[in-house]
Amino acid sequence: MSSTQSTPARREEPDVKESGLKKVVVASMAGTVVEWYEFFLYAAAATLVFATVFFPNAETEFDAIIAGFLTYAVGFVARPIGGIVFGHFGDKYGRKQLLQLSIILVGVSTFAMGCLPTFDQIGYWAPGLLVVLRFIQGFAVGGEWGGAVLLVAEHSPSKSRGFWSSWPQSAVPMGNLLATGVLFILSSTLSSEDFLGWGWRIAFWLSAVIVIVGYYIRTKVNDAPIFLEARKEVVAEEKGYGVLEVFKRYPRGVFTAMGLRFAENILYYLVVTFSITYLRLVVETDTSRILLLLLIAHFIHFCTVPLVGKLSDRLGRRPVYMAGALLGATWGFFAFPMMDTGNEVIILAAVTIGLMFHALMYAGQPSIMAEMFPTRMRYSGVSLGYQVTSIVAGSLAPIIATALLQEYGSSTPIAIYLLCACAITAFAVLMLKETRGISLHDVDEADAKGTADLLAASKK
Repeated sequence: MSSTQSTPARREEPDVKESGLKKVVVASMAGTVVEWYEFFLYAAAATLVFATVFFPNAETEFDAIIAGFLTYAVGFVARPIGGIVFGHFGDKYGRKQLLQLSIILVGVSTFAMGCLPTFDQIGYWAPGLLVVLRFIQGFAVGGEWGGAVLLVAEHSPSKSRGFWSSWPQSAVPMGNLLATGVLFILSSTLSSEDFLGWGWRIAFWLSAVIVIVGYYIRTKVNDAPIFLEARKEVVAEEKGYGVLEVFKRYPRGVFTAMGLRFAENILYYLVVTFSITYLRLVVETDTSRILLLLLIAHFIHFCTVPLVGKLSDRLGRRPVYMAGALLGATWGFFAFPMMDTGNEVIILAAVTIGLMFHALMYAGQPSIMAEMFPTRMRYSGVSLGYQVTSIVAGSLAPIIATALLQEYGSSTPIAIYLLCACAITAFAVLMLKETRGISLHDVDEADAKGTADLLAASKK
């Protein structure tokens, strides 16, 4: 499985011009921005709004925030379920159709959140309905990522797959940027009473507008030729696909993908979600100031991800990812003391550095995971590796960090928690085969010959 061993006669490169590839990238990013805007809007609201609106009877503010984060975690539990369902049918019917369905589901559920009565109006029905809608939102987002990145990865040339497929990843901080920007405008222009009373709802209602735009753009692209070929073979030869087939043929690939995802996911939610809690409760920074700092950091993150994707095409997937794991292990030890200074420039530097460390791991994930699995089960494979991990990683990270802070009154245990997570991911990188520049046709041929699992288990 070397990177350039394909014969000229084989169609190893996707038959798409750069202009067509850019169109695919835009379509993929459009929906991803929409869906992650809505997902991260909930993350910020869990700290800034929901603790007060839906959990007013908590004994302490820490308890209310933890309750908000628990409903936030429901979305992460739903994500692997969505990944399994969307992966199965995405491998069968195509990436495009499932992406169109996911954007509608997440849009409807997010809009409905903005219409929910408060705890004071309907009691425990309010957080109960919030949990249901959060589950639907998480289910839809669980199917989004795999389809979006594969739509690009399967259209991309082998030599630059890392760069092109990193663009959907950059749509995630862009969605977060958009969510943070909307909340910043609302919180800075409205009084605290108006923001908590009705202003926060506007951010959720705006999802209806951007869902329509994202859905329309996604109607303008088609699935990659390599997928269409693979689907014909699955039908003609009755080949297996889906979750069971992935676990049967590529268990090592699935678990390696989970290990790669573990620290990246924890680091991200410590930086973008728990930092809000830390800055508000410990540093006592104003909400509007926090959101403005995050706004700047998200923009820098958005610009960094494609650059790291290009770097993975030049240096390889493994060294770039390993750098992210090793540097990420240090973040908690210096970032929280930097935040403790209360200096806005230093706080911004702490958050931005964390997101840059994160980009070293995050940018290469689509190309790495796409190169792990053959086309007939790729959607299922990448969705499992990416989404299942979120249950024990990103969903719990803000809860664990908040609980550690409440228990010990120090950021050191949180830093140690992140260090342990990065050690797990570093081990997964060591187990990873370098696949920079490999043709996805080679992956499919190895799968057809029954040699792919052996090759995936070897190290370069």
